Amino acid sequence: MEPSIVIDQRQRDLGGGFVVGRVLPFARRRMVGPFIFFDHLGPLDLQPGFSKSLDIKPHPHIGLSTVTYLYQGALTHRDSLGFHQEIRPGEVNWMTAGKGITHSERLEYARAHGAQLHGIQAWVALPQENEEDEPEFHHYQGAQQLPEWDDQGIQGRLIAGAFGGMQAQVKTHSPLFYLHLRMRPGAVFNVGAEYSEQAIYVAQGQVEVDHQPLDSGQMLVLDEKCSALIRANEAAIVMVIGGEPIGKRYIFWNFVSSTQERIEQAKADWQAQRMRLPLGDDSEFVPLP
Repeated sequence: MEPSIVIDQRQRDLGGGFVVGRVLPFARRRMVGPFIFFDHLGPLDLQPGFSKSLDIKPHPHIGLSTVTYLYQGALTHRDSLGFHQEIRPGEVNWMTAGKGITHSERLEYARAHGAQLHGIQAWVALPQENEEDEPEFHHYQGAQQLPEWDDQGIQGRLIAGAFGGMQAQVKTHSPLFYLHLRMRPGAVFNVGAEYSEQAIYVAQGQVEVDHQPLDSGQMLVLDEKCSALIRANEAAIVMVIGGEPIGKRYIFWNFVSSTQERIEQAKADWQAQRMRLPLGDDSEFVPLP
């Protein structure tokens, strides 16, 4: 394992002008535990009636679980299993692609009412034994499913996995955790060495991690099995991720797999339009890049 590194988000256009801050994968660090993809969405100020070109159109996935987590705004999720779910701040949509699923995420609420969109989309690679599982979709909300606390200047939520004696009700497939912290100025949070691989991302504000400054848009990947102390220099939104490594993964577009052959099969299936599009949202086809 290499020592701790800082990753700056890089601007990426998802198509149609929807620009995000890409953090993972990174050339020097492809994954943190099973987390293989981490995008910072916004903050994006949307006025009513904006173009549909900003929508995330129907697209496929294999070999991973997706989670879109919002601080502000709303997204409309539709998938090929027939689920139609509005994603709102603090809720968790955990979609496990397994052997294959398609979905769209559209800005329907913001287009009708206007909104500021701000959040994170992450992908979690599946263990090899679960890569060809049947696809699933689950929606979680509230403190009974997603443990919350408010103490010593920190409002926290466990989005998934187990951490600090807490356990989220989200169905996961390997040891991991995913935390959302809202930190007031001067607040301090200790990240214990519970997992082999851990990282801290600042979505808003500025913090110090063991006296090292970390600004908005930066991720600090910790040394292996290393604890860290986060101190907020100003009001901050901080995400902490981690877990146990699951081995090398190949990634192409929206496909993740432990073998290149499976990636090639998924590419062929999408090009031949053998993957069913989301129910009620099948009027657009995004070509393979």
